[in-house]
Amino acid sequence: MIFSKWHGLGNDFIIAEPDKNPGFDFRAAAEHLCDRHFGIGADGVVTIRPLGGEAFEMRIYNSDGSETEMCGNATRCVGLYIRRNKLAKGGEFELHTRGGIVRPKVLDNGTVRVDMGEPHLLRGEIPVAGDPESDARSLSLDLPGIRLEAVGVSMGNPHAVIFVPDINAIKLEEWGPRIECDPLFPNKTNVEFVEVISPQMVRMRVWERGCGVTLACGTGSCATTVAGVVTGRTGRCITVLLDGGELQIEYSEADNHVYMTGPASEVFQGAWMERF
Repeated sequence: MIFSKWHGLGNDFIIAEPDKNPGFDFRAAAEHLCDRHFGIGADGVVTIRPLGGEAFEMRIYNSDGSETEMCGNATRCVGLYIRRNKLAKGGEFELHTRGGIVRPKVLDNGTVRVDMGEPHLLRGEIPVAGDPESDARSLSLDLPGIRLEAVGVSMGNPHAVIFVPDINAIKLEEWGPRIECDPLFPNKTNVEFVEVISPQMVRMRVWERGCGVTLACGTGSCATTVAGVVTGRTGRCITVLLDGGELQIEYSEADNHVYMTGPASEVFQGAWMERF
């Protein structure tokens, strides 16, 4: 398998083109490929297939072998991958994912701005258990010895955003997997813990569904911004401080779309010798 290793703020991916790797079963191999001791090492495997013109199919497989609908950091990596490998003309592309269509644009400074589309706030759209037509901005989560309140948001994939007074006091490795698999979330969920520093800046840590703790989450940063706006905690343009760096997120009032801007970096290229 011919591949390229990328990361967006430390959230890292193995990117490959199925057309250059005929017969390779990426889903079956994902867990082994992502193993940081016996494999290449990554949070996920991303495949890119041209659909014609500036359109591409993007599939994303988590490090546990499951397939996810959407990944914000991966969209920036894929956008820059397409540009550098001249897979399409120009610097703006259309990525078709299981969670919808997103549009990365490579900027002159090398960062990537992605139109992540509209967020979804109804329980049936995220999904969250309960009345599918009611919103999910106040969800109660009972953990041993503590009750937490979450805001449910979908950015093509499900998120539970939990605002906390002190990010350093959270038990991410303990609380994250419990919330991910809570019966409230029939498709499981990504989990964001967020401390509001100011209306223009938040500090976020994340437990990603199918991956665990990661250094950054693009869709989680978008969901956090939406949650901040709908609960009156933040403005519409904010800086999200993650373990791996910063993202700029805008929740546009004009078109109700969320825009994410941040870096993407290629680490190395290689060939995986085992067969799947």
